[in-house]
Amino acid sequence: MDKRPRKQAKTTTSTSSEEVSSIEWESTKMTDQEEDIINRMYRLVGDRWDLIAGRVPGRKPEEIERFWIMKHNKRS
Repeated sequence: MDKRPRKQAKTTTSTSSEEVSSIEWESTKMTDQEEDIINRMYRLVGDRWDLIAGRVPGRKPEEIERFWIMKHNKRS
């Protein structure tokens, strides 16, 4: 069993009443090559989005994390 401490999810509070719509989240499109790099890097380093983003030119860690969440957390 893995004894390493788990990372806490980052939470932010906003003073405005703006909400992020799921439509905005769905707009993250990746090429097949970018998806392949993301999948391979995720298997190597886990959810270290900053490291993965360093291998995907022009993408920010937040974009990659959003893409991963939308692709892999589908609810049935």
